[in-house]
Amino acid sequence: MDGRRRRPLWRAIASAAEVAGRRDSWAQTVCLACVETLGQVDAAILALRGGSHAEEVLGASEQGAADLAEAQYTVGEGPGVEAFTSGSPVLVPDLNIEQVRWPGFAQAALASGVAAMFAFPLQLGAIRLGTLELIRHSPGGLPSDELRDAVLAADLGAAALLRQARSAEAEGHEFAPEPVRSYQDVNVATGMLAAQLHIGLDDAFTRLRAHAYSRNRSILEVARDVLKRRIVLDELAE
Repeated sequence: MDGRRRRPLWRAIASAAEVAGRRDSWAQTVCLACVETLGQVDAAILALRGGSHAEEVLGASEQGAADLAEAQYTVGEGPGVEAFTSGSPVLVPDLNIEQVRWPGFAQAALASGVAAMFAFPLQLGAIRLGTLELIRHSPGGLPSDELRDAVLAADLGAAALLRQARSAEAEGHEFAPEPVRSYQDVNVATGMLAAQLHIGLDDAFTRLRAHAYSRNRSILEVARDVLKRRIVLDELAE
């Protein structure tokens, strides 16, 4: 891949730190640039992560990619989850053979037409911010040059995120990039469940997740039903 084809990707990532605290679609632009620049990539996700249930999808090149991120969030497993937890890239050229590794996620991903995923942690030293995840609709690995570009894109994305957050803090602004898929409703429903059942937040979140998984629904759908009183919280007591 020549340097000219890489330039849109680097420009998109570099633009992330231009204005502290801005709430625009820079992460979306990065995901689109990954798809346009990397010939063996069909879709991309950029997720901000902070733990087992602290997550926002900042960018997704298509609706299906955002849905895939939500599937990982619902079941608590998948390449993105593992890459963030381990701090190392997770390369899956054939998702079909990883069904034992991630039984809940793999089934949903394969059903949606995803055949391969490549997840890279967004991190600088000990600071880990999220993941860049690349998707293929057919099995196969990434060529070595595209793999190098993906690693560099994740590193540059992490640096841009951290720089933007620090600039916002220095100028007294809130660092609040606009997500394309927010799980704030899950956080609110988790708090409601914890308060009513007198349990911890982690336990409440686990119950929401288990309810969603057992009914083949996303945890975000279940959370919104809780907030709209379509699910009685006592149903989640066990």
